[in-house]
Amino acid sequence: MEYRRLGASGLEVPVLSFGAATFGGRGALFGEWGDTDVAGARRMVDICLDAGLTLFDTADVYSDGASEEVLGQAIKGRRDRVLISTKTGLPWEGGAGTSRVRLIKAVDDALRRLGTAHIDLFQLHAYDAGTPLHEVLSTLDDLTRAGKIRYAGVSNFSGWQLMASLDLADRYGYPRYVAHQVYYSLVGRDYEWDLMPLGLVQGVGAMVWSPLGWGRLTGKVRRGRPLPARSRLHRTADYGPPVEDEKLYRAVDVLDEIAEETGKAVPQIALNWLLRRPTVASVIVGARDERQLRQNLGAVGWSLTDAQIARLDKASATTAPYPHFPYQRQEGFARLNPPPV
Repeated sequence: MEYRRLGASGLEVPVLSFGAATFGGRGALFGEWGDTDVAGARRMVDICLDAGLTLFDTADVYSDGASEEVLGQAIKGRRDRVLISTKTGLPWEGGAGTSRVRLIKAVDDALRRLGTAHIDLFQLHAYDAGTPLHEVLSTLDDLTRAGKIRYAGVSNFSGWQLMASLDLADRYGYPRYVAHQVYYSLVGRDYEWDLMPLGLVQGVGAMVWSPLGWGRLTGKVRRGRPLPARSRLHRTADYGPPVEDEKLYRAVDVLDEIAEETGKAVPQIALNWLLRRPTVASVIVGARDERQLRQNLGAVGWSLTDAQIARLDKASATTAPYPHFPYQRQEGFARLNPPPV
């Protein structure tokens, strides 16, 4: 397993991390994702640690806290061998946001559910426009000084939201966000236009969620083939990022070609492509069973060729939004503002 620095921090993380949203199985959405119990979670953790995957990501909202509880039980007795990442801020238990009251309670509750004395990476699950940035950052500073969290990060922020937070942190000496948990995949490349260059300049590492395009790049969805009856996409597609069918099929056509050339599975190729992208520190993989987990772990230890990456880039390319288009295609502007990849 390869390890990388998380942004400009001193924290080293594995290039693949495990998403524990499949643990617990409570609620309509997360019940669809998975219902792994403690025994199953322990087995998943065993497999991950054997492969060198040491970072486990969860959130308080996943299965109404059950994901944190199951993860805590699964790592019991080996806390010193793992890194824990969790998040708060989405609506849950009658509240939402990242006020001082909510952050302090969220951290204390997460520590209790996880059965640990500290959280290695604590992230804000979404931007809270109703709480002043001073309040958010000063609270995270207090929690860091108290030893309850080691590093702070965010998820699903826009460029201006992240930059405003970093600027305020620099001005007042608060801990900087070192990670941004983002949606990024072959069929969802919006991250590249603003957030990736910002991450490069500001030293914010990307932790990628839903790297298989909300389950569309598993190899089960292809041109001319109906979605399998048992696919959870029938019930969960509306919760995730939308993808136009033709865009998906173009990417899968090339993934199939490269699968024939390499002998690798389609999802392994899609994950390996992400590991070659700038700012990406860790790609979060989930799994409902051991077979799926072992397949995802097979995305590391080898590399696509430059030519194969170029084919995937071309197949998944989309027209850039303004102001990146049309200037990115004009030589003079490209010299002043080169593309990030």
